[in-house]
Amino acid sequence: MRDTRESRLLLVLLIAIAFALITVDIRGGEDSPVDGARQAAAAVFGPVEDGVATVVDPVGDAVSAVRDSGDRHDRLATLEKENAALKARLGSDDRNRSRLGQLDKMLKSAGAGQYGIKGAEVIAIGAAQGFSWTVTIDIGAGDGVKRDMTVLNGDGLVGRVTTVGPGTSTVLLANDPDFTVGTRMEGSDELGFASGQGDRPLRVQLLNGKAKVQKGDRLVTFGSQADKPFVPGVPVGFVSRVDPSGGDLTRTIYVTPFVGFTKLDIVGVVVEAPRTDPRDTVLPARPRPIPTPTVTVTVTPSASEADGQFQQEQ
Repeated sequence: MRDTRESRLLLVLLIAIAFALITVDIRGGEDSPVDGARQAAAAVFGPVEDGVATVVDPVGDAVSAVRDSGDRHDRLATLEKENAALKARLGSDDRNRSRLGQLDKMLKSAGAGQYGIKGAEVIAIGAAQGFSWTVTIDIGAGDGVKRDMTVLNGDGLVGRVTTVGPGTSTVLLANDPDFTVGTRMEGSDELGFASGQGDRPLRVQLLNGKAKVQKGDRLVTFGSQADKPFVPGVPVGFVSRVDPSGGDLTRTIYVTPFVGFTKLDIVGVVVEAPRTDPRDTVLPARPRPIPTPTVTVTVTPSASEADGQFQQEQ
């Protein structure tokens, strides 16, 4: 297209329409008037994204093997057996070893929390779907995925499902500015609400303005009514900054997420919530402090120094 006055005017008009649609969509929630169009787009473009991402890949078969793990509730023993079988099927190249490590970690986390999950691969990022932090995964309605399901990986909370097509789904990431999740602090059980800030730490408003918080404290999801959109006990992150308490009703802290949102690959959609709240059991064990070695130095005086000391004493 030539750079003319008409083309520039058309570009401005299209941008204005895009912002208007995003505003209507966000305010509309599940009743959004553009939800039908979004689902239609997922049905049309999802298979294309999936096809581009589908290459001869042993990890793809491995992820498919755990997609039906949500049908069983004896999580840990079953998933460990599945994981052992997957290791035997995967190749030994560096990329597959890395992805196998992600899969192994996610299965163990799901087992610890008693989450029924369906494994998935991230096949696209969401730049083409708006101005949000989103990714597309390669499972959809045909795999039992529904809107407002929790998405996690081996590190913790990834996000929630917002749009579901026949074979793909869109996930709103936890660092998106429109993302909010209820949190509970490990140990103290202080409740709050975490909001995404893009590439900056999550901003958490604690309901108790006098809550005692320090750097390194860890948070998990509090859980939602009927477990949608969030199941309880999923690791969120650790406190990296605490605003001074000014006597307000709430207190603001900043939390570094456990998940690296710029390097997502293997994720899991929670299709079956745990029967009981796993509390803090999904959090990894804290590293033991490494003792600081001490060195004892013995100094032996030379003969001349010893003789001089003897003479002074005389």
